[in-house]
Amino acid sequence: MITATFHMEESRIVSFQVEGHSGLASEGEDILCAAVTSAVRLTECAVNDVLGLEASVKVKPEKALISLKLPGGLGQTNESTCQTLMAALMVYLTQLHEEYPENIIVMEV
Repeated sequence: MITATFHMEESRIVSFQVEGHSGLASEGEDILCAAVTSAVRLTECAVNDVLGLEASVKVKPEKALISLKLPGGLGQTNESTCQTLMAALMVYLTQLHEEYPENIIVMEV
């Protein structure tokens, strides 16, 4: 199962962690894992490569884990953009959970 955890500070998403395999199909053929990976990578690229921020990213392939933590002290525009990106990721993963409830779970902590 894929577990996506979004860490909150009041209404602000400060980080996320996505871990595990969906088990829907074998590795390399799993459309759900591919969809999740693509969405997570797009979010990370938007934050770090497009906006030029230095969000902390940790990848542990042996655990099928990736996490991203937003930096502090973002200006109003970057903060708003990052919150939109993080919320969009959360909504997308929640929609995947609704379609594949046995294979992905999304949590806010």
